[in-house]
Amino acid sequence: MSITEKLSATTVASTLALTEPNFSIDESRRVKVVCIGAGFSGIIAGIRFTQKVPNLDLTIYEKEDGIGGTWYVNRYPGLACDIPAHCYQYTFEDNTEWSEVYASGPEILADMQRIVEKYKLMRHIRLRHELTHAAWDEDAGNWRLRIWHAAASGGGGDVEVEDTADVLFLGVGWLSRPKWPDIPGLREFQGRLLHTAQWDVGDSAGAGVPEDWHDKAVGVIGNGSSGVQIVPALQAKVGSLVNFARSKTWISSSFAVQKVFETLQRAPGNTFSEEERAHLRDPENSRRFRRAIEAELHVGLLESLCSYGGQFSIRGSELQRTFAGILIEDAKKQLASHPELIENFIPVWGVSCRRLTPGAGYLKALCSDNTTLETAEIARITPTGVELHDGRQHALDMLICATGFDTAFRYPFHVVGRGGQTLSERWGDRDAAPPAAYLTLAVDGFPNLFICGGPNSAVTSGSLVNIAEHVVAYVVEAVRKMQRERLRSMEVRREALEDWSAHMRTIYTDPCSSWFKDSEGRITALWPEDFEYKLHDASRGRFYWLGDGQTYNQKIGAGSFPMEE
Repeated sequence: MSITEKLSATTVASTLALTEPNFSIDESRRVKVVCIGAGFSGIIAGIRFTQKVPNLDLTIYEKEDGIGGTWYVNRYPGLACDIPAHCYQYTFEDNTEWSEVYASGPEILADMQRIVEKYKLMRHIRLRHELTHAAWDEDAGNWRLRIWHAAASGGGGDVEVEDTADVLFLGVGWLSRPKWPDIPGLREFQGRLLHTAQWDVGDSAGAGVPEDWHDKAVGVIGNGSSGVQIVPALQAKVGSLVNFARSKTWISSSFAVQKVFETLQRAPGNTFSEEERAHLRDPENSRRFRRAIEAELHVGLLESLCSYGGQFSIRGSELQRTFAGILIEDAKKQLASHPELIENFIPVWGVSCRRLTPGAGYLKALCSDNTTLETAEIARITPTGVELHDGRQHALDMLICATGFDTAFRYPFHVVGRGGQTLSERWGDRDAAPPAAYLTLAVDGFPNLFICGGPNSAVTSGSLVNIAEHVVAYVVEAVRKMQRERLRSMEVRREALEDWSAHMRTIYTDPCSSWFKDSEGRITALWPEDFEYKLHDASRGRFYWLGDGQTYNQKIGAGSFPMEE
């Protein structure tokens, strides 16, 4: 071959190598993201994806008739957050108009609706759309989805629709699927049967107590978070009230309550005065207040842990004994008129084996003349009430199940990954390790799938909203990487996930009933180069994403840098 022919061949090869990509290095490929759920996780996903991911196709499917997640589903009387409202919000979206220190459910929902409107997210949200099936398509490199679209009230029939997603984001959380108690005869009860997560007593009452309950006999099963909130809310508005609570539980003051009122420089009381609201409307005052309370929730707790050698979550530690003593003394004061009840609030398991239950008004309600705490085990539900194992019966007009949620990570829809394995099979094997996800958000065998509120993502105190914000930030960066580097799939390595699973020597393994655990008592809710990447076209090489050697501005003749205004 002559020199001229060699130069010509080299030029052709160089030209082909240079011009094969038809995009610039800073041009992002189109990416389609589907989010399941429009609660706190779905809302922050909608905000951050639209802000930070260019060339985006985003859809948020929500099975309910409105946004809000657990704050839309839960509407029972007394519903409120267990940490101060100023800490239960996004870091970048301060609400300076909270009316209460510990905001009610309706006020939290209203704030979420305000945020959705502010960021114009309804254009992405599809209400009454429930995911029923998601399967990874290896050939197409995406998720194939089946969605059940429920017709609006008075509308046409329900239909199933299909969709696809390059990236599937599960923001369904773990406090949205009601768990009914497994008690014989429950469905045979002929009175009014309700669950706190399915509170439907008619439009006139809304989230309140119907007026015609004033002479009714009402039973409440459970003494978890919803139980200790609904009992005091019902007590003065019903004829008689029985709280069926076989398990003992610790009852605490609301988180950071002392610091809240020290900062406000006043005696305890949940409602902000007009003067306080006016003061907190100033953004800087609101931020200072928020920082002070968050410091108590996090830094203050950390200092306590350090002073006791970090032993708060260690069974039998000095800090455990100290904290238990404080709660016992507080219970004795509140139950002074009924000292026989005190033993029911001194469990054998350690403090924080389950998330502490702030019970403002609960112990006081139990001391009321029309209220009974029933600790005997329920044998069965009869058509007219409750029969206990000792033979005694309680006749009831209404029976309310405050029995929490299914937190076993068995989703009510199928997610099928590589090789046909489903998430339910992966996490439902009782002989295997507990459900696990790398950094709580990714599982090997399920490419391009990210989870908010996955296994071990909860905390014993503090705000889950902040956790959701950080999870979404991570997922956004992952999607940007997939766009930038023209990646077909992103999947965590099995060894990385296994390394993430760690041994825990804590009080969380004590014999308490807790949503931190699955039905087998395994801890699945608390927190205790790792990915495999595949290119869209492996034949083009790993540096294909570098593009055609130009930036987009250079290609369109705008120069190498953004032009000055």
